[in-house]
Amino acid sequence: MGMDYKKLGLKCGLEIHQQLDTKKLFCNCPSGLRQEEPDFTVKRKLHAVAGESGDVDIAAKHEIAQDKEFIYQFYNDVNCLVELDEEPPHEINKESLKIALQIAILLNCKIISLTQIMRKTVVNGSNTSGFQRTVLIAREGYVETKLGKIGIEAVFLEEDSARPMIRDGKNVIYRLDRLGIPLVEIATAPDIKTPEQAKEVALHIGDILRSCKVKRGIGTIRQDINISIKGSNRVELKGFQDPKIMIKTVENEIMRQQNFLKKRKENPGEVRNVLPDGTSKFLRPMPGEARMYPETDLSLLKISRDFINKAKKELPKLRSDIKKELKKFGLDQEMIKLLSKTNKMHDLTELVRIINDPKLISNMLLTYPKEIAGHGKMSLIKIDNLLTKDILTLILEKVKNKEIPKNKVKEVIERFIETNNLEESLKFEKEDTNIVEEQIIKIIKNKPGLSMNAYMGLVMKEFKGKISGKEIMEIIKKYI
Repeated sequence: MGMDYKKLGLKCGLEIHQQLDTKKLFCNCPSGLRQEEPDFTVKRKLHAVAGESGDVDIAAKHEIAQDKEFIYQFYNDVNCLVELDEEPPHEINKESLKIALQIAILLNCKIISLTQIMRKTVVNGSNTSGFQRTVLIAREGYVETKLGKIGIEAVFLEEDSARPMIRDGKNVIYRLDRLGIPLVEIATAPDIKTPEQAKEVALHIGDILRSCKVKRGIGTIRQDINISIKGSNRVELKGFQDPKIMIKTVENEIMRQQNFLKKRKENPGEVRNVLPDGTSKFLRPMPGEARMYPETDLSLLKISRDFINKAKKELPKLRSDIKKELKKFGLDQEMIKLLSKTNKMHDLTELVRIINDPKLISNMLLTYPKEIAGHGKMSLIKIDNLLTKDILTLILEKVKNKEIPKNKVKEVIERFIETNNLEESLKFEKEDTNIVEEQIIKIIKNKPGLSMNAYMGLVMKEFKGKISGKEIMEIIKKYI
């Protein structure tokens, strides 16, 4: 569009929220979403409280003025009294904390070893308590871009909100399955200089997040952007998700603020919702600092040096680096894309250390489960849950030790999916070997005097590649 962003005084910063793939942050409930009817519902009305400054936040006042009643759907298997705000929070989930630290380290941040868990006033109904628990764990980081470094001001670990299901006038129905799922919030400094750089930073941070143990799919990552130009108030845009409209969204907001300046008006500092076409609409007033106050049910969070060192030791590789490794393995672009999409690149790079056969391992991770699911006996999700990395490791160890030929791996996996018993699934290999040996003896008796290679050809033809040539040759040598 030919805009001179430096002359415009563009200030731009991102806020990215990413769900972690662990149990909930302040209780022991699993973090899965439900589609079934709830086990029961409760009704609440929320009230705003003053923050540390003694004032009630302006955004909280805006929500309370609407006098809404909230209905919460509760599930016995993914919720407990913590989600209903009827029980104090438990100690923070250690796995979530480790993943959040790894993200902060990959963002070149300084870890805060002693920190206070805070309550952030949220009275739009998305938290039964009227606040969200959040803790600052790192700050003063950066990411590199083509136009230079972009500062990372802070990394927070916090609990996700409840899912809004139905908004009907003054009544809102929320589902409590999502409430409490661990969420990492990353706030960049307002260093972004162009819309193109905003997209570059978002994609780079996204690569770092997806390299760690995070949830995947719609709704697991949410992105906001703060924008202002010289003479304008800061505006926060929510729902800034689709990379295809990122540049357009920033440009549209710049033009919207320019129009205020042309009319010699001051644009309001507010939160706006991004629409699918890259424009935006008013959502609520801009929240202030008055909504934060200390969490009184939990003590100070102490992050030990040993815990930080463990997080560093187990630091995952970036997906972009793994993709380069996968190309060296000889995998085609489509397989690399599938491994990336299903978040199984890390599994492949670890399993390939057992046996250097990336094609076999990628089949075990992707192709075989999909083919087995195609038979209709079990869903792909259930198969993936059964076929853990530990199970795949045990099967590969058998392949490495020549106890299973490569062309039998799919059968082993199929038997395991049916029986959920790996030991039983491997037994048939010995029975098959006995059958092969009996057939070889029969062939030698019926056609005596042939060379070993000739017998090899006859046996291979008989079993059509169902057993390895090396194993056949070992048996033939026993009888010639």
